Amino acid sequence: MTRAKIAIIGQNFAPEPSGNAPYTTSLARGLAVRHSVRVITAQPYYPGWRVLPGYRTWSRSEREPSLRIDRKLHYVPKQPSLVRRLLSEISFGVRAIASRWGRPDVVVLVSPSLFACALIAPVARLRGLPTVLWVQDLYTRGLEETGQSTGVASKIMRVVESAVLRTVDKVVVIHESFARFVTDDLDVPSERVTIIRNWSHIDISVTPADRETTRSNMGWGPEDVVVLHAGNMGIKQGLSNVVAAARAADDRGSHVHFVLLGGGSQLLELQRRAAGVSRIQFISSLSDDEFGAVLQAADVLLVNELRGVSGMSVPSKLTSYFATGLPVLAAVEPGSVTEAEIQSSGGGVVVPSGDPLALLDAAELLGVDQHTSNRLGSAGQKFRDEHLTQRAGIERFQSAIETLIEEGPAV
Repeated sequence: MTRAKIAIIGQNFAPEPSGNAPYTTSLARGLAVRHSVRVITAQPYYPGWRVLPGYRTWSRSEREPSLRIDRKLHYVPKQPSLVRRLLSEISFGVRAIASRWGRPDVVVLVSPSLFACALIAPVARLRGLPTVLWVQDLYTRGLEETGQSTGVASKIMRVVESAVLRTVDKVVVIHESFARFVTDDLDVPSERVTIIRNWSHIDISVTPADRETTRSNMGWGPEDVVVLHAGNMGIKQGLSNVVAAARAADDRGSHVHFVLLGGGSQLLELQRRAAGVSRIQFISSLSDDEFGAVLQAADVLLVNELRGVSGMSVPSKLTSYFATGLPVLAAVEPGSVTEAEIQSSGGGVVVPSGDPLALLDAAELLGVDQHTSNRLGSAGQKFRDEHLTQRAGIERFQSAIETLIEEGPAV
């Protein structure tokens, strides 16, 4: 088709290192190869919930080839409770609506932030613009599974989420279980739902020599079994379980060394809980190159989820984990989406969430069984190459967008 104008409206974008920002960023840059893309986003603040230095202006515009990025300052709470998060999303939604969209042929909304999308989607419909909603997390399941709300609040959230998803012309979800939920529970017509898995956005190109140098720089000895959790440290990650496992490793005299890389709303609380524990380390968010080096230098890559979390999201970190050739250790709810992803890939082992001794036992076994670790890592890499490449994901997204432009908005 001819060159189109695409507006992408999402609260998170580079240089934010985690969450949905890397995917929104790579999608925008991928689409800009063929089309003209305008991104409306917030000033970067995630996962630390503090606007980065140099970005604390009311508005800011940046340009890349065929890509314009308009950043808007919005409300960023220092302590992101449920209500404050919703206010943050609403404030971004108001700023996005008041922004210039550049007369796009199609609008792509990114959720999170659902409540920003709840404001923006009706405006796009009033303007007669074909609209896609890219769903990275399911809010209704999130409230239910993390226990952050009453039954009444969950019912209200279900109504809101259903209404937003039914307002847009196309809903893109990142997993088969999401597709089932939005059609069966949120009443979105199945013909409007497309599954496009998230992709690996990290290019792993670290050599063995770099691995040893990185381990030395991080203070990791050759005898340490480094179990690395990379990404957000929020409620749904339930990382107090990892602190408890590290404390048990101290008591046991284990070689396992847990590392939590990134930031988030629970970081300070986790650091408080970990006071006096020697076998745990906290590392601030890194650039993509540094992140890839540290990821590759670990021995085991960790996904940890709060007990009860089973279907609200697919950990975005898995796409990067599978690219490394290292085994994944998942402490998650039995029957969860994450467990299914690990089993489908063959790239790791699963232990129950909320069981620190089971987590430590599995880490120790992987640390001494190099054959099993290599086999799991190779399976994860193969799964990534077959299902999670950036090129395939962006091509599918591009096809969905171009089809929607040609067909026009749903009646």
